[in-house]
Amino acid sequence: MQKEYQTITEISGPLVYAEVDEPVGYDEIVEIETPDGDTRRGQVLESTSDFVAIQVFEGTEGIDRDSSVRFLGETLQMKLTEDLLGRVLSGSGEPIDGGPEIEPDEERPIVGEAINPYSREYPEEFIQTGVSAIDGMNTLVRGQKLPIFSGSGLPHNDLALQIARQATVPEEDEGGDDEGSEFAVIFGAMGITQEEANEFMDDFERTGALERSVVFMNLADDPAVERTVTPRLALTTAEYLAFEKDYHVLVILTDMTNYCEALREIGAAREEVPGRRGYPGYMYTDLAQLYERAGRIEGEEGSVTQIPILTMPGDDDTHPIPDLTGYITEGQIYVDRDLNSQGIEPPIYVLPSLSRLMDDGIGEGLTREDHADVSDQMYAAYAEGEDLRDLVNIVGREALSERDNKYLDFADDFETEFVQQGFRTNRSIDETLDLGWELLSQLPKEELNRIDEELIEEKYVEDEGETVEAEE
Repeated sequence: MQKEYQTITEISGPLVYAEVDEPVGYDEIVEIETPDGDTRRGQVLESTSDFVAIQVFEGTEGIDRDSSVRFLGETLQMKLTEDLLGRVLSGSGEPIDGGPEIEPDEERPIVGEAINPYSREYPEEFIQTGVSAIDGMNTLVRGQKLPIFSGSGLPHNDLALQIARQATVPEEDEGGDDEGSEFAVIFGAMGITQEEANEFMDDFERTGALERSVVFMNLADDPAVERTVTPRLALTTAEYLAFEKDYHVLVILTDMTNYCEALREIGAAREEVPGRRGYPGYMYTDLAQLYERAGRIEGEEGSVTQIPILTMPGDDDTHPIPDLTGYITEGQIYVDRDLNSQGIEPPIYVLPSLSRLMDDGIGEGLTREDHADVSDQMYAAYAEGEDLRDLVNIVGREALSERDNKYLDFADDFETEFVQQGFRTNRSIDETLDLGWELLSQLPKEELNRIDEELIEEKYVEDEGETVEAEE
């Protein structure tokens, strides 16, 4: 039986406080009916035997002491069906694409659980994004959580759209499985502008990516409280498609900074004691509850892979949001302001970027047997070229040896030919690695000390002291 009260005592920002005569369940869904008949949905954020704090999804405007509060006795549920693919939903899970109402096969609470470590299967299968700086140097594998660290004004949304368009599971494609139909993308946007939302939707519809995607849109002028719900709706949908329908699901969440700002806003309304830089002390736990819902389960075909995107305030990677995210996730991809100013697309800076699971997801039978060696050699050569750029600023290029000049040229070509590919180019892993070999051929053969000699002999011959690509 639903409990109904007309006992609202206080309204503070997105929160409504009401007196109760018995405890109400945490996370329980609430309906608040205003005097003019408008109904708002909310969720119990704090509960005691005397009062409850309710976060209202649609905003508290129009709610007063005469409004009635009805407790539904259940947590927020996500309506789930395979027909969600191709649909656009609001940040609270309601259709906004003009399509029919959702006819669910089942409903599940959005407050999911992290995968039991005992049941986890180790992530070690390659996902091809078509982006060389990721596939070649910081490989994404199924079941991984690999965030993108960006800054305000940088084209991280363009990179997110490129990954959403291009990401595939290569072995699915080879099996003739309707061009990778078992791969799905869940796109959760939080706190984005209407202009950004229009760009996302235009790109999804123009490229046909929407057919295999479920899009959740929470705009900047939507209530901040809704932002705390959006990623949980997206992940609940992903888990259903992965572990019930055997899809390989890639979840892209942008922008996690807006999500954390919503946590801070709610914490301030509750008058909580703030932690670092005003963010709640439980933000680490809250982020972990989201990120740890990625992975593979033993005996299940599907997988959930996450790419959270966050903008670092002030480009500071020691800020609590990227700092805590880095503790939980398995690496990070850096979007660099200097590369962006040079016109490099996508402006991914590979040196501080890292994929901790890369070594397990590449090699013979996964990508190519030469992948690890080529990647290691390019990292080493690019790092040396970067160090020499600092030296050039002091002594000038003429003071450097011929060897050093080759490393400088390699660093320039690596950025302009390997990292630079535009947001519309989709490179296969073979194209990426072949391009890597082409760049490495600029270096003397004796400098290729991180590549197995047999691989070098297969790819290259030495001709008059210069290393050139062998003719097949």
